[in-house]
Amino acid sequence: MASSRGTRSFPQLLVAKKVVPEDKLREILGSDEVKNKRLEEVLVSQSVADPKDVYRAKAEYLGVPFVDMDNTEIDEDVVNLLPMDLVERLNVVPIKRTDDGEGLIIAMPDPSDILVVDEVKRGAKVDVEPVQAIPAQIEAARTRVYGAVDREEVDEAVAQMAAGERITSEQVGRAGMDVDITTKLGGGGSEEEVAQSAPIIRIVNTLLRRAIQLDASDVHIEPMGDSVRVRYRIDGDLQEIMNPPKHVHAPLISRMKILADMDIAERRIPQDGRVRVRLDGKMFDLRVSTIPTVNGEKCVFRILDQSDMFLGLERLGFQTDTLATLEKLIKQPNGILLSTGPTGHGKTTTQFSILQRISTIDRNVMTIEEPVEYQLPGINQVAVNRKAGLTFATALRSFLRQDPDIILVGEIRDLETADIAIEASLTGHLVLSTLHTNNAPTAVTRLTDMGVEPFLISASVIGVLAQRLAKRVCENCKEEYEPAPDLLLAFDWDPESPPDPEQKFYRGSGCDICRQTGYKGRLGVFELMELDSEIRELIVRRAPLADIESAARSIGMRTLKDDAFDKVLSGATNPEEIIRKVMTAGWD
Repeated sequence: MASSRGTRSFPQLLVAKKVVPEDKLREILGSDEVKNKRLEEVLVSQSVADPKDVYRAKAEYLGVPFVDMDNTEIDEDVVNLLPMDLVERLNVVPIKRTDDGEGLIIAMPDPSDILVVDEVKRGAKVDVEPVQAIPAQIEAARTRVYGAVDREEVDEAVAQMAAGERITSEQVGRAGMDVDITTKLGGGGSEEEVAQSAPIIRIVNTLLRRAIQLDASDVHIEPMGDSVRVRYRIDGDLQEIMNPPKHVHAPLISRMKILADMDIAERRIPQDGRVRVRLDGKMFDLRVSTIPTVNGEKCVFRILDQSDMFLGLERLGFQTDTLATLEKLIKQPNGILLSTGPTGHGKTTTQFSILQRISTIDRNVMTIEEPVEYQLPGINQVAVNRKAGLTFATALRSFLRQDPDIILVGEIRDLETADIAIEASLTGHLVLSTLHTNNAPTAVTRLTDMGVEPFLISASVIGVLAQRLAKRVCENCKEEYEPAPDLLLAFDWDPESPPDPEQKFYRGSGCDICRQTGYKGRLGVFELMELDSEIRELIVRRAPLADIESAARSIGMRTLKDDAFDKVLSGATNPEEIIRKVMTAGWD
C-alpha cells in the first residue's frame, strides 16, 4: 500500500475518507487533549469515530497493512519469540513470520514509532515488519495469548522493592504447611492489610494463583543476565509469563525457600522442600527445588493437585481392550507390574489410579516413594530418606516383615532394589514400580542390564505398561484439516490410497479457552505388554527385542505408535502432536 504522506496529512485523510466530520475534527485539533495524546487516541476515546475506520486510515497514511486482531490467527510458534515483559510494556503482539521466514510481523499501536520498532527488533533478534492494529485489540489479543498475570499488582510490588523497601523475617513469615493464596496476603487479610503487606509476598502469591488457574504443572523461576524469567509448563510445554527485573530475584527465591522450609542462607548446593497452599478452598501441594546456576539460584516448583489422583482408570485414555488386560493384571495376587516412560508423562497418576482401584479394607498396601507426592487414605506411605539410610532397598526389606499384600516401589534404580522386588513378588505380593525405558519390551533389557537374571524376570514380571502424554485438540475451536502427507506416511497411512477415504483429521484453530494454542488438556497413550508363556520363554533364551515385541503384538499388544494414531483417527489429537511428543527416534 502506498503511503499517503506527502500528498495529504492524516487529518485530511480522515476527512477525505469520511471517518470524521471536518467541523468536529477542527474542534478536536483545537482542544488541549490532543496536545498530550495522538489524534487517533482522542478520536476513539471520545467515540467520535469507529476505531477500525480511524486505524485503517492511519495505516493507509503510514503505508503499512491494517490488521483486525479480533479476526487474526496468531501463530503459536512465534508467541515466545518476544520477551513477555517487552510485549506488555510496549503493547505489541507478534502475529506470524514474514513470507520469507526470516522476519516477524508485529501488531503495533503506532508503526511510525521508530524507537519502539528498534526495541522490538532487539528483543526479537530478527527483522520486524510492523503492521497497524487497534491498541485495545492488541491488548485483548495479548491477554488471550500470553495469559493475564496480575501485572498491576506485580508492577506495584516491584516498584516498592526498587524504591528500597526491605523484607523482614516478620513480613515474609514462616507460614507453615498451609498457605492461603486466595487473597493477596500469605494468610488472608483486609484490603488495608493487603496494601501494607510485603511486596514479595504479593508477587509470589500472584504467580502461584495464576499458575493454578492456568492448570500449570510446573513453575520455573530462572535468573538471567539482567532480569528474571518466569515460565509455566502448561499441557507439557513451557510458556514465558513475565520478566521482572533482576533485583526481584533474591527475595523471590528466599520467599519460596522460607515457605518450603528450606535453608535460606544456603545458596551453593541444590535443595528440596515442599509446601501446601490453598486457593478458593482447594488444597495443592508444591514440590520446591532450587539449584545454583552461574546467574544465581534457579527455582522450580511442581504443582500437585490431589484431585488428579482420583480420576479413575477409565478417564486416563485407555482403549477398551487395553483397560481389560490391565484390569486382569492388577487382580493377580502376586507378580510385578512395571510402568515405563519419561519423567512427567503420568506414570505416578496411573499407578495411584491402580492403587485406588485395588486398595480395599482387607488388603495391606504399602508404598516407598521419593518423595511422597500424593497421599491416599488407607495406604501406608513411606518417604525415602537417604541421609538416615532409608532407601528403596532398605524400606522394601522392612516391608516384607510388615505383612503387606500390595507394595508400590517408586522406582527400580539398581540391582539390590530389583532383587528385593522380585523376591517380594515370588513370595506372594503384588508389586508396582517404574522404570525409565522408551517402550514396554525394552524394560526386559533394562532389568538384564542391571544384572537381573532372565529367568527371574520371566518368573516375576506379569506385565509392562509404557505410556506418554499427548495434548488434546481443543474441543471449543476444533476444525477439520488435511495433515501434510509425510506426517501420515510416518504412521503407514497413505494419503493417496487411505484405508478409509472418509476419515477426517482435526486441529484447534485457537481460541480464548485454549489461549490460542489449539490444544486443551492431555490424554494418555499406552502400550501394555502382558507376559504369556511364549514371551517368558523368549526372555529366558535372551531373544532379541524384536522377537519379544512380535510375540507381544501377536497376542494383542497395541504399540505406542498404534495407540497414538488410533487417538489421531478418533479426533482426540493430531499427527503433529504425536510426532512431537510421543514418537521416538528409531520407531518404524
